[in-house]
Amino acid sequence: MQYHMNGFKPGDPDVFTAAPGRRRAGDPLPETVDVLIAGSGPAGLCLAAQLAQVPQIHTMLVEPKLGRMEKGQADGISVRSMEMFQAFGFAEKVMRESVWINETTFWAAGADKSLDRVARVQDVPDGISEMPHVLLNQARVHDMFLDVMRNAPTRLEPDYGMKVLDLVIDTDATEYPITVTLEHTNPERAGQTSKVRANYVIGCDGARSSVRKAIGGALHGDAAHHAWGVMDLLATTDFPDWRMKSFVRSQDAGILMVLPREGGHLVRLYVELDALGEEERVADRGMGAEDIIAKAQRIFHPFQLEVKDVVWWSIYEIGHRLTDKFDDVPADQVVACAPRVMLAGDACHTHSPKAGQGMNVSMGDTFNLGWKLVSVLTGRADPALLHSYSGERRAAAQGLVEFDHKWARVVGSKAPDDATDGLPRVAREFVNNLPFTCGLTIQYESSALTGLPTYQHLAQGFDIGKRFHSAPVVRLADAKPMHLGHCIDADARFRLFIFAPVNDAGAHDGAVAALCEWLQRDPVSPVCRHTAVGENVDAVIDVRAVFQQGFRALDYTAMPELLRPNVGHFGLCDYEKVFCASVVQGENIFAMRGIDRAKGCTVIVRPDQHVGHILPIEAREELTAYFAGILKVRG
Repeated sequence: MQYHMNGFKPGDPDVFTAAPGRRRAGDPLPETVDVLIAGSGPAGLCLAAQLAQVPQIHTMLVEPKLGRMEKGQADGISVRSMEMFQAFGFAEKVMRESVWINETTFWAAGADKSLDRVARVQDVPDGISEMPHVLLNQARVHDMFLDVMRNAPTRLEPDYGMKVLDLVIDTDATEYPITVTLEHTNPERAGQTSKVRANYVIGCDGARSSVRKAIGGALHGDAAHHAWGVMDLLATTDFPDWRMKSFVRSQDAGILMVLPREGGHLVRLYVELDALGEEERVADRGMGAEDIIAKAQRIFHPFQLEVKDVVWWSIYEIGHRLTDKFDDVPADQVVACAPRVMLAGDACHTHSPKAGQGMNVSMGDTFNLGWKLVSVLTGRADPALLHSYSGERRAAAQGLVEFDHKWARVVGSKAPDDATDGLPRVAREFVNNLPFTCGLTIQYESSALTGLPTYQHLAQGFDIGKRFHSAPVVRLADAKPMHLGHCIDADARFRLFIFAPVNDAGAHDGAVAALCEWLQRDPVSPVCRHTAVGENVDAVIDVRAVFQQGFRALDYTAMPELLRPNVGHFGLCDYEKVFCASVVQGENIFAMRGIDRAKGCTVIVRPDQHVGHILPIEAREELTAYFAGILKVRG
């Protein structure tokens, strides 16, 4: 973490200096905003936390509830989301508060109708991430995003007690073309409406999204036709795996899932209830908390379950549904029009909680969208960049819906559970699906943002289009062991990692120095073309280098100027651009990620932590072309 760049500032470094002219909570509603976000769930808050960092972007976040969430809803946080939280600066806090899921156990009915543990598997495979899979109340995730927002220069806070009722787009207007009608949900103002004009509206307002309806969107797919109960509870039990993630299948009472929760005592149960008729809804059954408890007790038999306190419960029937498009632009107008209204989270895809992906994929949506909106609104990129959001995230959501549909059938199957290699079917499928449920299989297709795999062989462990798979390094200036991916903040900047060829020590006659000199000096280089006058040299493209030698073998003062840039008001040196391979056995990043030691390479990482391209160090024209396809030339 870097601070004091523009002068010493006492106190919490996570609290930034407030920007002048910001709107405060309780102030009258603005007439215009750059971005209006509907809904303060995970998707809305993840987006707001990114936009809040940019003082010149005016953002408004509206939420129908009258205050922040306190309990309930999602709880599973994948390792991919934890990597994303690292970019926001609160991954360590989540790790301290949450419960880590290390093993998953599987229980089934034995010959005498007892329950037996039939399998146990490692929940996160070795080597796929430095982050754990954790469970934490969704409300706490909200709190951490809210902290980022209120500590940001804009001091952004949600406008509670308001929801989007409708919106109209004036296609002839170039500034604030969307007129949004907001309805007040506070009983004291019931029935009252207000209007705000916006440049962009992002619908994060759930499966019954008013924003989606306003642009003519609809969810397509199948209904669940089955009721499930979910309950957070405090209880006493003799079930051995009460603090393990567990799948429990009884002989004739159904199935449930046990999910231990943070704090050492709280547990969540997902309990299979009853099948529903073709036209029947859960509400028609009149089921309540006592029905969930009774069913759970029958499934757990002969183990005892005595519920002491019910913290939260719900009964749901979620189908597998997906919208046609995640924005407002008809397919035949893509060339002529850029998106103005976009959807995220449950507003455009719904699925069951069985795979624990809802909150994670929703945040992934807006982590993809946030940097693109920042780039457009700050003049770095053309609005056409926003087309890539629907293309990339709808494909990701389609994969999730298809996976969830198959996984739900496996979990709910009544067929005999034949064991293969010592594992019943549900456990085998669980193991096979771990890369997906960890959130690590999303791979964006080749586009302006994602290069062709022509040079994939130069760094085989950094899959182009997938998230950047971090690895240990040592920072040269202070010999700090760290993960390379942890220098990627949620700040809308691209990262250009230069992996040095063997024997290159940064000297002026080496490949790394030659590339850095070109990047910094040549007017046609992407750093020069896309960085505005007066900005720090790394304001748009943050260039860093990783050398193969140990940190004691290199001279920091001999490094290229671009890797020791002067930044901020005082022109202070940034000492955090140069890294070395770790000398700890088994932690050499060049070996771990299959980087060509003889040739080295450059790896472009997008602001959302996905690998944009891999190129040879000498590939100047291709490097220029990649950024030219995304960013504007700025003077």
